[in-house]
Amino acid sequence: MAYCPPMESLIEQLLKAIGEDPKRPGLRGTPRRVEEGYEFLTSGYDQKIDDIVNKALMPVDTDGMVIVKDIEMYSLCEHHLLPFFGKVHVGYIPKKHVIGLSKIPRIVDMFSRRLQVQERLGQQICDALEGILKPKGIAVVIEASHLCMMMRGVQKQHSTAVTSCVKGLFKKDPKTREEFMQLIR
Repeated sequence: MAYCPPMESLIEQLLKAIGEDPKRPGLRGTPRRVEEGYEFLTSGYDQKIDDIVNKALMPVDTDGMVIVKDIEMYSLCEHHLLPFFGKVHVGYIPKKHVIGLSKIPRIVDMFSRRLQVQERLGQQICDALEGILKPKGIAVVIEASHLCMMMRGVQKQHSTAVTSCVKGLFKKDPKTREEFMQLIR
């Protein structure tokens, strides 16, 4: 593998490349802070789904829909390294188990704290929960604003991207899908 200098050094080079002086008072410490920030914003690569779930599956004999909505999500666009942020809504119909409710936002955080595209983020959340729960159906809807569209490019300040991933009953049964969509509104 080729040598890669420490991130702090790369940020210092970046500051110089845009015409800044990394030694000026306002920028002293910026390379270190940026490095710490990126370590946090990409901490999802270091997490494992089994550690997050930590056996928090409980047997149930219900088939009512379970929804956790309005989960705050912050991620970085893999194309521009600019943030995108919004809300994730997750619903599932249990077959044999439910998962601890706090585990769902933690799974959202794990996948969103990686370089992402919104479409893949929803798919990863959906696939992970399907693999853990093996539910009758699962749905993930993400509504997000992308700074790569707002600050640059088309510069549309009020646009929102909405993506969905649905499986099982949510895909097969329009009434189930519609009930979910009504409940997350």
